[in-house]
Amino acid sequence: MKITFKKIFHWTKRRLAKLWLLSNPQLTIIGVTGSYGKTVTSLAINKVLSEKYKTLQTDLNLDTIYNLPITILKARHFHQKLILEYGVDHKNEMNFHLSLVKPDLAVMTGINPTHSESELLGSVENIIAEKKKLLLSLSPSKTAFLNYNDLQVRLMTKDIKAKVVYYGLDKQNCDFWAQDIEVGFNGTSFKLGIKSNHDGKLIDIKTGLVGRHVIEPCLAAIAIGLDQKVDLEDIKKALMNLKSLPGRLSIESGPLKSILLNDSLRANPASTKAGLQTLKDLGCLGKKIAVLGEMGELGKSAEEEHQLLGDFIAKLKIDYFIGIGPLQKLTISQAIKSGMDKDKVFWAKDIFQATEVLKKVLKKNDLFYLKGSRLRHMERILMLLDNKEVGCLVNNCHFYTQCKSCAYLKTGL
Repeated sequence: MKITFKKIFHWTKRRLAKLWLLSNPQLTIIGVTGSYGKTVTSLAINKVLSEKYKTLQTDLNLDTIYNLPITILKARHFHQKLILEYGVDHKNEMNFHLSLVKPDLAVMTGINPTHSESELLGSVENIIAEKKKLLLSLSPSKTAFLNYNDLQVRLMTKDIKAKVVYYGLDKQNCDFWAQDIEVGFNGTSFKLGIKSNHDGKLIDIKTGLVGRHVIEPCLAAIAIGLDQKVDLEDIKKALMNLKSLPGRLSIESGPLKSILLNDSLRANPASTKAGLQTLKDLGCLGKKIAVLGEMGELGKSAEEEHQLLGDFIAKLKIDYFIGIGPLQKLTISQAIKSGMDKDKVFWAKDIFQATEVLKKVLKKNDLFYLKGSRLRHMERILMLLDNKEVGCLVNNCHFYTQCKSCAYLKTGL
């Protein structure tokens, strides 16, 4: 195997990071993994714990392989809590992460087929096995926080030695649960139930995050916050001040005086359905329009997942749906079969065709949902609607950088 300067550089960083951890025994390590929701869960946990402690969270823009050692080396002796995302997309990658740093507390957000392609993890079963390694690394004195709403996560308790804490919507089986959820443009509110509260009193919680799906990250953050002795009133304040990251279901001023529900940075089955449900839940003066690019890295389940999405869209009864790319043809076909008006459904081969459709249907006060896999770079639609020059014609780009800062935006590859 060829040894490059880059490999030596990162190997050295990992060695230094491991030594640096030994000199920082005061750190409590919180590890977060799952197929979806890792970023917002890590963000919520960091926000809650920072009410009482000096915290450090992994950089959201770096690959985990580089992110973990880089973040560890940023730790200082005054830091008390370290929140790390354990992202994996190849076999034995979790072993690689755990050889560097094992958590004291671990969160499992959920499982879906993302990264099930043959050159990645290969199957949902392999995804589960790889991510579960984080939970199996916990000793009996540690705690695993599991999302009870996700069936695959519920089934992970076998062989786990650590204490298990469930969060979700099931009052009977969860240690922390939510009910009476309300979604609005200014955030999401719910009633919090805690099993250890023997008086059964429910607690009012509100977060600046938007959507029913944010309940799960908030519950995880609440559970970890209370576990780490953060005062409940401080937890409530932290969640209230928590806002969506740009491009991750953020509400923005949209093109043509519309309201944009910008969710263009990632796309998997769970996050796409969550965003579409938010589109349904929010009220608006105009129409509701969903523009979806393809979901990536789904392997053998790609066609099935896109078809299932079509059925889901039809049941939501939104006003218009525009699908982009070959796999979205399947979504559109299924949406029509499931009862959506064929005159309200459009297929576009690329972002340019989709933009032309939008110019005809998008009006003032419409609520416009934009979603697609990162490498589809759906943000180009916003640029085109804003009359900016876009010369890049690719449907699937291998650059992760934002288009606005890409050298090939105007000229193409």
